[in-house]
Amino acid sequence: MNENYAVNGGHQVASPFPFLEMGTSFVIGLAIGYFFKKFFKILLLILGLGIVVLFVLESKGSIHVDDKMIESSVSTGIDSFQGLVTMVKDRLSHMKLSSGASAIAGFFAGIKFG
Repeated sequence: MNENYAVNGGHQVASPFPFLEMGTSFVIGLAIGYFFKKFFKILLLILGLGIVVLFVLESKGSIHVDDKMIESSVSTGIDSFQGLVTMVKDRLSHMKLSSGASAIAGFFAGIKFG
């Protein structure tokens, strides 16, 4: 009997997690996509809260916010994120065609489910 299927009255029933049958590359892509989406949401939440706190403190006269500093920090963050995306794309491009396609499909599924 195949481990991926359960027997139900002599009939095989598909696994409740069909993506596990798609292969290791798909599961790795799924995990990376899920992580990216969750990480990006948390990062945006923290950055948004930080900016709100900065503006509140500036309106009370406690600090002075330099707009150029904020712009350069955001630009640096975007450059770092683009470098990370480039690294992931390079890694996926070195995989075999079928593995790479499966990993990319998993990545988009992870983003969808995340």
